[in-house]
Amino acid sequence: MPSAASRTTLTRQWELLKLLPAKGPGLTAAQLTVQLSSAGYTTSKRTVERDLIELSRLFPLQCNDKSMPFGWYWQPGKSAELPGITLSEALTLQLLEKSLRPLIPAYMLSTLEPRFNLAHGKLEAMAAENESARWIEKVASVQPEITQLPPELDHAILEQVQQALLHDQQLSCHYYSAHRDQHSELTLNPLGLVQRGQVTYLIATASPYHDIRQYVLHRFEQASLLETPSAKPEGFKLRDYIEGGAMQFGSSEKIRLRATLNEGVARLLRETPLSDDMELSYSPNGIELTATVGDSWELRWWILSHAESVIVHEPVSLRREIKGRLIAATAAYENN
Repeated sequence: MPSAASRTTLTRQWELLKLLPAKGPGLTAAQLTVQLSSAGYTTSKRTVERDLIELSRLFPLQCNDKSMPFGWYWQPGKSAELPGITLSEALTLQLLEKSLRPLIPAYMLSTLEPRFNLAHGKLEAMAAENESARWIEKVASVQPEITQLPPELDHAILEQVQQALLHDQQLSCHYYSAHRDQHSELTLNPLGLVQRGQVTYLIATASPYHDIRQYVLHRFEQASLLETPSAKPEGFKLRDYIEGGAMQFGSSEKIRLRATLNEGVARLLRETPLSDDMELSYSPNGIELTATVGDSWELRWWILSHAESVIVHEPVSLRREIKGRLIAATAAYENN
């Protein structure tokens, strides 16, 4: 078993090979020392120079020694692609793995699987000697809402959905609508996959209709790829669809919200405003809020989550809706 010192030398030299450019004028030993330091390998310029000379005996490396400064690079026509991954690549893969899995076609995921495993193994092996390898233990991403376990996805169905999306073909499926509590047979025209929190959605139209809808991926009971090409709405772009507020589950229309807040909610909104045009002003009744926001379910969840701390005044229709829900909730608590 290699010693810690020899393992550190090996991983540093491997990282050094990955840093070398494919053509001249190349990078100097001083530049490479800085880049290695950024990757968590504390070393000297002299050590890097020795490494480069040693590695040039084993790999097709070239040094631009005709003029100062001397730059190192791969010889013309030689591949700079090496098996393995850099430390920064390992960190990136580990941080992204969980969110990437539902969004990558199965055949692509199978090629990434060894790299996910390699990333995990590299970080684990280097954690004791390299502080950068321990970065994964010091950062995390969490959802702002109540924690729920991710739903189980049928990977065979996921693969069919991904193939239909990749090849622009229709999808025949059995789908369960939780909202209506009913099962349906549908022919879908897939338009995109969107990860929202723990849930993955297929954006699609259902033939022969043209309205764009969101289908929760774990509610597909069966799915099979059809030979027929999918019908994509003219001008549809997934990014525009999302930026239009479609994934906020509500109308894409904007409303002018006016409400009275307490100081606690106002402090939070000063840090993370509801919109670019949000304004807060003091009044005898509290702090007055005005903001242009999407007319969405998320807005309603936010208002209801603050209950007595946010009093809606306008739009009047939203005020009535929130008031009705709070009255109904109070009645439910009093009756149970």
